[in-house]
Amino acid sequence: MQITTMPIDTAQQQRYAKVIAASKRIRWDIDADVIRGRRLDATRKFMPDGLSRVNQLQFLRPNEMRFLSQVQGRTYANMFGLIERYIGAKTLEISRAYWLGDQVALEALVRFTDEELKHQELFRRLEVMAAEVMPAGYEFRPQPAKVAATVLGKCTWAVLGLTLNIEIVTQAHYRSTIEPDASLSDLWKDVFLFHWKEESQHAILDELEWRREDGRLSAMQRDIAVGELIELVGAIDALLQAQATCDASYFIRTAGRPFAGTEQSAIHDLLLRAYRWQYILTGAQEPRFVEALKSLVSPAQMERVVSALAPIAAHAAV
Repeated sequence: MQITTMPIDTAQQQRYAKVIAASKRIRWDIDADVIRGRRLDATRKFMPDGLSRVNQLQFLRPNEMRFLSQVQGRTYANMFGLIERYIGAKTLEISRAYWLGDQVALEALVRFTDEELKHQELFRRLEVMAAEVMPAGYEFRPQPAKVAATVLGKCTWAVLGLTLNIEIVTQAHYRSTIEPDASLSDLWKDVFLFHWKEESQHAILDELEWRREDGRLSAMQRDIAVGELIELVGAIDALLQAQATCDASYFIRTAGRPFAGTEQSAIHDLLLRAYRWQYILTGAQEPRFVEALKSLVSPAQMERVVSALAPIAAHAAV
């Protein structure tokens, strides 16, 4: 078996070492630190209004707004569990370049993978707890292994770009809307507190590896990679459309009263707009991601990305 080994860059190695130190310092356990014997509190919201947008549906009663936030919160956890299936696999693949070389970088990536596996378990546990306190009939439609195989079929540059976007999203959401909201279920909120702590280090590694991969590409390869990143965003949007339909149907069936046809359409549209905002646009508009992408692509390639996002952004606009 032939293994290509990356030369050791001392300056870069120091950045990986800092990530390792942070990983050791913030390391947490699912049961001892996060769950602590608690259950989800169904009398409180899961998702904050700034992400769920449920307060835009003025025909909903307060308890219905709370329930719709819980539906979204359940899907939110499942979406991150889905995404982390491919991230762990890709990180293991990337680590191959360091197997016989930079052992500091290798340790950082192995820790990254271990933490992503832990996050997957945490979100599986959260789904079980959500099922205990919510009406039967919820369905999370995307299949994690199938989605991971689709994503991993794209080039490494595109996969790393998508991954950085997603992991910046987790930080932006927690800091701006989840952490300040005292009305959320304490357990649900703590799940994303501890998730955010480790994802903040993962985003550093994503960007390091994305830039390393970019340095290996020719101009033609990069142009193809930009197209594949756009394709991945389109694939994520297709998942969101399907799940929004599924979640709208579940909410309408189990909310406890009938809704008019126009109200049902408004519920579905609200969910899709919220999901596009949550999983695509908040990351795509974060200055850190925008600056990283701009530094790697040409103005024409950047315009391709902006144009691809434009219809999604127009629909998701508040």
